[in-house]
Amino acid sequence: MTWANQTVVTEFILLGFSNFPQIQHLLFVVFLAAYVITLMGNILIILITTADPALHSPMYFFLRNLSCLEICFTSVIVPNLLANLLSENKTISFYGCMLQMYFFFFFGSTECFLLATMAYDRYVAICNPLRYTVVMNRRVCIQLAMTSWVSGIPVGTVQTSWLFSFPFCGPTEVNHFFCDSPPVLKLVCGDTYLFEMYAVTGTILIVLFPFILILASYVRIISTILRIPSAEGRRKTFSTCSSHLMVVTMFYSTASLTYFRPKSSYSPDTKKLLSLSYTVFTPMLNPIIYSLRNKEVKGALRRILGRKLFLQKM
Repeated sequence: MTWANQTVVTEFILLGFSNFPQIQHLLFVVFLAAYVITLMGNILIILITTADPALHSPMYFFLRNLSCLEICFTSVIVPNLLANLLSENKTISFYGCMLQMYFFFFFGSTECFLLATMAYDRYVAICNPLRYTVVMNRRVCIQLAMTSWVSGIPVGTVQTSWLFSFPFCGPTEVNHFFCDSPPVLKLVCGDTYLFEMYAVTGTILIVLFPFILILASYVRIISTILRIPSAEGRRKTFSTCSSHLMVVTMFYSTASLTYFRPKSSYSPDTKKLLSLSYTVFTPMLNPIIYSLRNKEVKGALRRILGRKLFLQKM
């Protein structure tokens, strides 16, 4: 790989939604609202699960990691998207594009493995409740979380460094709202066959392997739940993993529709809309799902607010 030919191009133009000039300000308001809700919701989840001792369990330890990840993931994409919606200058520097792509792959692959880790946690809690505190001790939880975060480093490094080692001779217009691999790859003036084979294989492995772990965990979980004699017991047990199942479904359904379809299946605008679902709206919905569908989180929030009101009255 050589970097010599890359000096021809020093910046890219992110076209984003420039083909809809009449709704640029409306899109700005919508995406800004989604970003603010994402930040506030995930920060609230982190604060609640940290402040309340009742939520100092493995499940909420991983939820804090997921909330931190969602803040980082959406912050890689949305601020630049918002700036481009208001600016005539929609350029991003060569190295800025490279960094954005690196962190997109880093946080994206980390989320795949973190969701698998959370599924394993629910599997142990439901299928082996008597051994849960032994199996999911603090050391194991930290190791699983660190492994999930570290998994994103080789993915982002190899994919990004390889792609940006190709020569870019122009044009420089990226038909997307961020530096994703497929639209940037179209600007390469060289043979990309091996890279495309690696990208497809790597994406399948990184997305499919954690998904298989999640699927296997939920097969065992559902099998265990169905053996519970009472309907109320089944409902309560399923409620402990229903939020995670909804998050997994949203993340994997949109990601698979984007990356596991033939190139000609969707128009560029359709791909942008699909990308919005997992870069903007899924991170916004995650804290809403975990707070509205989780009695422990809602109870912790009431306790914290109750203590605050009580202290104010004193």
